[in-house]
Amino acid sequence: MAKHVRVRRAVLIVLLVFGLVSAAAAQTPPATPASPPTTSSEHPVSSLGSFLAGGAIGLGAHESGHLLFDAIFGAHPRVKKVSFHGLPFFAITHDSGLPPRQEFVIDSAGFWVQQLGNEIILTRRPDLRHEQSPLLKGLVAFNVLASVAYSGAAFAQTGPVERDTRGMADSLGWKEPAIGALILVPAVFDAIRYFYPDAKWATWGSRGVKVGMVLLVVRAK
Repeated sequence: MAKHVRVRRAVLIVLLVFGLVSAAAAQTPPATPASPPTTSSEHPVSSLGSFLAGGAIGLGAHESGHLLFDAIFGAHPRVKKVSFHGLPFFAITHDSGLPPRQEFVIDSAGFWVQQLGNEIILTRRPDLRHEQSPLLKGLVAFNVLASVAYSGAAFAQTGPVERDTRGMADSLGWKEPAIGALILVPAVFDAIRYFYPDAKWATWGSRGVKVGMVLLVVRAK
């Protein structure tokens, strides 16, 4: 019974986060003026606050992905204090000794959520760069930059042992830098889509890598 309660709560968290993302992305974008205005009616402080709020939503969405599958697999998630070369922060960890497939799903879930979030936003708002939507811009920026940071740690094989890329690599029997490349490629493609929305090759390349990453679940045994 307790496990079912945890699962329901995790599902509700994920649905709430994606409901917020989808609702924001579905809003009618403001009309793009023929020429850039010399002044903006949006206050810079307000824009920065909305941008940072978008980043916070991105972080919450990433962690909610982990929590969802932690709850489904009964992995007893908990917050642990960790550090990255002396810089203290926290990580959501879970029980060790899980089957490789479950471990891969849990460790990958945060990236799946990031990638799906970008897909929703960049598909519904392909001209986001030219809109006054700092919240969505902050969310996309977090999703891209977080993936770049994770991939950098994977290439260097450094950071806390709880890092997602290490768990994914161990589950597949791969070298960690290969996981870093797998995460970096769709992030780069999504950045290109943001700046060049007509680059269809980047759109389909991003989607292909994202789908392939999910399908790797069958290789974790």
